[in-house]
Amino acid sequence: MSIEVKSLLKVYGDQKAINSISFKVDKAEIVGFLGPNGAGKSTTMKIITGYLQQTSGDALVSGISVTQNPLATKKKIGYLPESNALYYDMYVREYLSFIAEVHQVENSKVKIQNVIQLTGLTVESKKKIGQLSKGYKQRVGLAAALIHDPEVLILDEPTSGLDPNQIIEIREVIKEQGRNKTVLFSSHILQEVEAICDRVIIINKGEIVADDKISNLQKNKKDQHLVIVQFKEAVDKSILEGIKGVEKIEQLQTTGYRLQTSNPEFVRKQILELSLQHNLNIVSLQSEDLSLEEVFRSLTQKAE
Repeated sequence: MSIEVKSLLKVYGDQKAINSISFKVDKAEIVGFLGPNGAGKSTTMKIITGYLQQTSGDALVSGISVTQNPLATKKKIGYLPESNALYYDMYVREYLSFIAEVHQVENSKVKIQNVIQLTGLTVESKKKIGQLSKGYKQRVGLAAALIHDPEVLILDEPTSGLDPNQIIEIREVIKEQGRNKTVLFSSHILQEVEAICDRVIIINKGEIVADDKISNLQKNKKDQHLVIVQFKEAVDKSILEGIKGVEKIEQLQTTGYRLQTSNPEFVRKQILELSLQHNLNIVSLQSEDLSLEEVFRSLTQKAE
């Protein structure tokens, strides 16, 4: 029950969508697959699930090659694609019954009822899919991915379109499934990634720039901190560019800035001195450790 990607390459014309990447996800492991738009996340997932043919390399699901035996691997995978294509004219139970039949699920009525309860679809289960909100359509897609009790789950933006309460519910479903399945999921909501998994793989421009536990990634950046300053009035960025010990300055709206540094105390003192010199009014001034979001930004922007 694992996913193994070996030197996977996908080329479109002159562009390498993914460039000879390799990684492995083991049983009972939930791994976040992160990257900016166009980084190669969905392409990689489509190759693993057999929806797309790679240029070279291979992907194995539970030790079976996706290239050599695609049908056997698809039986072991539950896949929720980003697009989540559904039959809008079918009723929820009718659609799940159809998917169960495709997978030749035994005791399908029991299994359908179980996944409906698991994904919180009970209230909406008698409606046509086209009548559902985007969040409930997403739940139908997740239920369809789980109906045949797969060994491996591939989830591309599983919480897309969900409200905060629904996100928490689906997060718990994913965590529960990860107790005995292999789960690879992508998300742009990094707080969700931190809440669900311990390990992340970050891909940028078709290449893996990080593959580690979240705690290790943050530890590796332990000498990096953020100083966040909010002014009462708009302040020209050039005034702050003379501050020593700052690696990066990012403007937040019109009156705030975020500065990355290894010496936050020194930077805060310089900002206070600048405020006196230029008669600036500081509303707030604080320092923080790098979050997963900042680690992500640091890795992907540095790669660019």
